[in-house]
Amino acid sequence: MLFNVFISDLHDGIKCTLMKFVDDTKLSGEADTLEGRATLKEDLDRLEEWANKNLMKFSKDLHLGKHNPGVQHRLGSTQLGSSSVERDLGILVDNKLNTSEQCAAAAKKANRMLGCINKGITSRDKEVIIPLYSVLVRPHLEYCVQFWSSLYKKDVGRLERVQRRATKMIKGLGSLPYEERLRESGLFSLEKRSLKGDLITMF
Repeated sequence: MLFNVFISDLHDGIKCTLMKFVDDTKLSGEADTLEGRATLKEDLDRLEEWANKNLMKFSKDLHLGKHNPGVQHRLGSTQLGSSSVERDLGILVDNKLNTSEQCAAAAKKANRMLGCINKGITSRDKEVIIPLYSVLVRPHLEYCVQFWSSLYKKDVGRLERVQRRATKMIKGLGSLPYEERLRESGLFSLEKRSLKGDLITMF
């Protein structure tokens, strides 16, 4: 609550869109017209004044957007950089609104956790592996998935391979086809779970 009070005047005088989060502040506006760029510059100057007055610092980032002309802006004396990928609320999105990098990052984290389970747990019983997978691994694969769920087969396959690997760890199921391993484990493919999540969200 004190933090909310502290930043309550951050948007004063700001004409562009300003979004405030727990650990993030985003200023967005049109940069394809002279008027839009001037407004953006004025707002950046206001934010810099606020930061100096309140002894705060902003992480100075990037341009994003499909038709963004990439005009150079400054926040105080620092020139803002540009990036092809931005993390927004924990999700990696590139300048074409593609989430392939998010899929790769999610699969990497999940595989790392699955490796820890593989090395640290001697039991391969279904009653041990499935709960560990469901609690420690799958959340990495499904975090905010309704927002970034990919339509590309390579990305869907990359995520599904993590679950394939997890079901192969279960004693007595390693030699079975993936669909049978899912059935025996009481699991659904990640693609079906994603579809179910979409239907629940829509409903």
